[in-house]
Amino acid sequence: MSYQPELIGGHLLVDLVNTVSWRLDGARRIDRLSTRVDLADWCAAVGLSPGDTPLQDVTRLREIAYRVLRPMARGEGPARADLDALRRLIVEAMDTAEPSAPDLVRLLDWQVDGLMGTLAMAAARLLERADLTRLRECQDDDCGWLFLDRSKNGSRRWCSSADCGNRARAKRHYERVRSS
Repeated sequence: MSYQPELIGGHLLVDLVNTVSWRLDGARRIDRLSTRVDLADWCAAVGLSPGDTPLQDVTRLREIAYRVLRPMARGEGPARADLDALRRLIVEAMDTAEPSAPDLVRLLDWQVDGLMGTLAMAAARLLERADLTRLRECQDDDCGWLFLDRSKNGSRRWCSSADCGNRARAKRHYERVRSS
């Protein structure tokens, strides 16, 4: 594996969105899905197969999902155009869906073929079933990663306490020492 994905989002779609490191800092921004090998590595980490899915389709879905989820993590509503784009991807996935069992007809329990169908249905399941009041954005100014806060008291602030959290604590310490 050339790149080891960090699966901290708490949901498949959120982990896909987090394949852009330092999203909010143009100088440090790294797209971790820039090649087919990257896509294969990410898929292996989450237990999926990329099949012959075009990389640009996956990154397009990722960016649409980010534009929908980031405002929600900030307590805002996403743009209607972004919701419509995500809805279209979900509808496309449903065109190939089959019930997961003959007696099941619930929309979100259907199985789809291919990576795009799986990711689109993950989006539908996230929006339908997850407690989106627990969706957060890392509080590092440049990070931009999202996560579902599953802490008991809902107080998680960082994508990773060992990464962004440590940097923030070190920065606060440095500023305290410098000011005294």
